Amino acid sequence: MQFTAKDIAMLLNGTVEGDESVAVNQLAKIEEAQLGSLSFLANAKYEPFLYITNASIVIVNNSQQLTAPVNATLIRVENAYSAFTLLLEKYNTFKLYKEGIEQPSFVHETAKLGENAYVGAFAYIGQDVKLGNNCKIYPNCYIADNVTLGDNVTLFPGVVVYFDCVIGNNVTIHSGAIIGSDGFGFAPNADGSYTKIAQIGNVIIEDDVEIGSNTTIDRATMGSTIIRKGAKIDNLVQVAHNAEVGNNTVIAAQSGISGSTKIGARVVVGGQVGFAGHLTIADGSQFGAQTGVNSSVKEEGKQWGGSPYLPYKDYLRAHVNTRRLPDLEQRVRELENIIKELKKEVQ
Repeated sequence: MQFTAKDIAMLLNGTVEGDESVAVNQLAKIEEAQLGSLSFLANAKYEPFLYITNASIVIVNNSQQLTAPVNATLIRVENAYSAFTLLLEKYNTFKLYKEGIEQPSFVHETAKLGENAYVGAFAYIGQDVKLGNNCKIYPNCYIADNVTLGDNVTLFPGVVVYFDCVIGNNVTIHSGAIIGSDGFGFAPNADGSYTKIAQIGNVIIEDDVEIGSNTTIDRATMGSTIIRKGAKIDNLVQVAHNAEVGNNTVIAAQSGISGSTKIGARVVVGGQVGFAGHLTIADGSQFGAQTGVNSSVKEEGKQWGGSPYLPYKDYLRAHVNTRRLPDLEQRVRELENIIKELKKEVQ
């Protein structure tokens, strides 16, 4: 689908400088754009590309001054970055638009689908499942019995949602994520073997949550594992049984939250952070990459790093000293040798 500079300017409340009939059919970086592309300039570092780009249309700030001729048609707006972000959202919505029920797929006769549902080929929707309006279930998804999805939920290909789980409104779950698999519960026996503890709880995901590819959120032993409203979870994250992730908390890839740990609201978790079990993490906490958290954090809004974790500034100082250890070791050896020589002289 093509859009003209005039169409785009109307959408963005901008003004056209050049040929308003020129059309584009794709978005691109200004330094990589080809004919038929729409790009933008918001960072002065990229201004030289404005004069050599092959883009057909470039969105620029109203304040942008030209120092050389420009081949592209310009659309001037108040904030080029915000305007291009809006276009990305519109473009993504258009690309991802799906509707109808594809075959072959399985929808149980007791399942209830809301308006404008999309069910992709080879998807499975089980008994007593409830889907809200505008849900998109991409191919090869599995939704087990008694699962509830709110409005505007998107499950990308290969998502698995186990029985009894509840997912709120405006939730996006990316490919390969598994919601509601068994928590890691095993009771040790006297002979050294283990007996599995049945995991009969569920997972509750509240509104406006996004979950990345290949992330696993385990069902509770009893009760619920809960992802609170507005949380954003990256790819390859493990959330164990009965854990809780607070409102608007963000968790980067390869992090792990052990069982029954409660992460507060607005917490920022870097990549590969590990939380031990049965902890409570204060609101607004921030953890640098590879932090190891082995006890509860009670102070709100603090930064932490290292393993075991320390206040972030202390961690940085400790890291500097750690890098100096080889030199310190050499100096200690030299001092030991001096002391030996002095002892010999005294004797």
